[in-house]
Amino acid sequence: MTTASVVDPTYALMRSGEDLRGRVAFVTGGTGGIGAAISRSLAHQGATVAAGYGSHTAHAEQFRATLAEELQGHTEFSVHQGNVGLPDDCRRTINEVIEQHGRLDILINNAGINIDKTVVKMSDDDWMKVLAVNLSGAFFLTQAALRHMVERGTGRIVYVSSLAGEIGNIGQANYASSKSGLFGLTKTVAREAAFQLERAGKLTEGSIGITVNTVTPGYIGTEMLASVPENVIEKVKSSIPLRRLGRPEEIARVVQFLASDASSYITGQVWGVNGGIDM
Repeated sequence: MTTASVVDPTYALMRSGEDLRGRVAFVTGGTGGIGAAISRSLAHQGATVAAGYGSHTAHAEQFRATLAEELQGHTEFSVHQGNVGLPDDCRRTINEVIEQHGRLDILINNAGINIDKTVVKMSDDDWMKVLAVNLSGAFFLTQAALRHMVERGTGRIVYVSSLAGEIGNIGQANYASSKSGLFGLTKTVAREAAFQLERAGKLTEGSIGITVNTVTPGYIGTEMLASVPENVIEKVKSSIPLRRLGRPEEIARVVQFLASDASSYITGQVWGVNGGIDM
């Protein structure tokens, strides 16, 4: 665990998400791909960002250093190692973020893995590993964060699912099932969060409350697609009405909105960002 810089309250943010200043966000899988774009977007809007990562410490440290240079001391950024597939690591990292930064306002459940095989070739371990990280990990992180958020009366939880969770994909029964499971988790936690706030007398007209939503990316141009042959990529593009892959920053913008006060009347929803491929 390392930290970069301190908050400068005079930092002038020129974009629309200024209400993220003073907020603390934890982004799992937050140092690569879509997660890195989310971490960067939230940080540039003034949030203190804690980025979780699994095992690539050198990469995480490089990302921390790069982002610290970009931010030039205007906000705080830290990285936290943990295995999202382990309940104890989920609880530890949530507690670590709260202890280091004093609070947790935003939880972005982005970490995910895939082990692709057809159903008949998939081993027990292939199935269990993917479900443990992509679905169970999101649950245990949410459970730990929600207690803190209910106590404080506010919070934002966003899950990063996948188009595969909506339409399925050959060779991804484990991945698609885990990502689809996030839809049910989203709606249940959204209802429970509102219920808990009401029971505690913290659900008022002026409250931003606790909202829980999911973003569902389509085909996004990240390192996950780097090994896919060009002819396959072109075929994928031809099936997308907008005829291109999405960019990580386009997912990050939606997550950023759902993390802000401006989204306080949106909860329990699934937001597709996929170029219209599911129409």
